[in-house]
Amino acid sequence: MLTIDGVTKAYANAEGPVAVLNGVSLALAAGESLALTGESGSGKSTLLHLAGALDRPDGGTVSVGGVDLAGLDDAGLAMVRRDRIGIIFQQFNLIPSLSVAANIGFQARLAGRFDAGWTAHMAGVLGLTALLGRYPDELSGGQQQRVAIGRALGSRPGLILADEPTGNLDEATGEAVLGLMLDLVAESGAALLMVTHSDRLAGRLARRLHLRAGRVA
Repeated sequence: MLTIDGVTKAYANAEGPVAVLNGVSLALAAGESLALTGESGSGKSTLLHLAGALDRPDGGTVSVGGVDLAGLDDAGLAMVRRDRIGIIFQQFNLIPSLSVAANIGFQARLAGRFDAGWTAHMAGVLGLTALLGRYPDELSGGQQQRVAIGRALGSRPGLILADEPTGNLDEATGEAVLGLMLDLVAESGAALLMVTHSDRLAGRLARRLHLRAGRVA
């Protein structure tokens, strides 16, 4: 579902280019889960952005569901993000003017794959059924993150990317939310790549990849 082969990425600053990723490779099949760990600045979020078709590598290849992203223009990348990828951000990124129900269904409707039964099932699993008519500013942080999980999984994408999905939550809430996310991802059959600083949370996924200074340690 996700293949990253020899990827390199650098960013420019006042002193010149700074290498962030130096030949990173990984493969993730449908139904697999992988935790991406490493210190701040090791390249974790950059790698996640490349996997999510949010940025382009300087070298190497990224393929999602057998599609080589290098051959796509910006519109093509947008279609891959819409149809094949669900992203869960640390900051929730819900649409304030939409209800919980509309936020959950947002990406699925864009992709033309809205399934009322699946959406209702997710809302039940995530404990959101009684909150579907509310708006994001009426929810706790844990509730907002559960809405974000439902939105990412709504279209049943083949790949789920999670960037520190419990980073803004207290430990107990974060553990509960992660458990719900893992249950739904497993049920959907998607591949999961999750960035985390926590060894404890990483241990709940099937595999772990550690980055150090832009390389697999």
